[in-house]
Amino acid sequence: MNNEKPVFELEEVSYSYLGRFPALCGITTQIIQGEKLAIIGSNGTGKSTLLSLLDGLIFPDSGKIRAFGRDLSEKEFRDEDFSREFRCSVGFVFQNPDVQLFCPTVKEDIIFGPLHLGFPREEVKKRLEKVVEVFDLGDLLERSPHQLSIGEKRKVSIASVLTIEPQVLLLDEPTAGLDPLTVRHIVDIILQENESGRTIITATHDMHIVGEIADCICCLGKERRIVRCGAAEELLADRVFLEQNNLIHMHAHRHKDKTHIHPHEHLDHHANEKIIPDQA
Repeated sequence: MNNEKPVFELEEVSYSYLGRFPALCGITTQIIQGEKLAIIGSNGTGKSTLLSLLDGLIFPDSGKIRAFGRDLSEKEFRDEDFSREFRCSVGFVFQNPDVQLFCPTVKEDIIFGPLHLGFPREEVKKRLEKVVEVFDLGDLLERSPHQLSIGEKRKVSIASVLTIEPQVLLLDEPTAGLDPLTVRHIVDIILQENESGRTIITATHDMHIVGEIADCICCLGKERRIVRCGAAEELLADRVFLEQNNLIHMHAHRHKDKTHIHPHEHLDHHANEKIIPDQA
């Protein structure tokens, strides 16, 4: 699957909000076609910003990003052919599904992307039927997104992106706030999409899933730059590194006259997010 062809190339990419608040500082890396990449780092290290840059929602203050061999810039997006081709090739699942789901019904949300990109209605119908079966969404199609549980919303937001059938799938904290069964379902979908040939880029600090959803890991540090990239198995085995970068911490528990110390992974509740029991 991995033919060493870069999908994204980043060279000294920096970005700041309002020109005053640094979010990323000098990011240089390549993302290879067919790769499963996890972007990890504690809160505030720029994971979501990096995904937004890769999706062409924002553009670097300095440095360059190339996507599929072409510069990713505001100028390029003025070319309607390039813009459509890129939006057909890259799909972004936002951390907050309420940002992504805005249509009156689930069905309309799922088909919005391919219709907006000009796909024939018969093709859109086929794609709708496909994702409805994969995600078991048949009973939800006529419901309003605001009536859904967090797990249902997450499934619908991923389904709405997959109807575009992108080459690259960007996922921002896809398992945040979900119950274990829904996490398992979403992880399985991520793996299936990668097996079908898609490049998967996931920003997360849920260390429970990283070893399964990623072959390679890039870790962003508190200076908002890459502090380490490497094979997932090797990086996850380095407990000292993970602790230094606030991805795990040590807990001490005293039992009678003995103190036991063990590592504890940072999960969703450490992101100050409310955990909502999934009712899907």
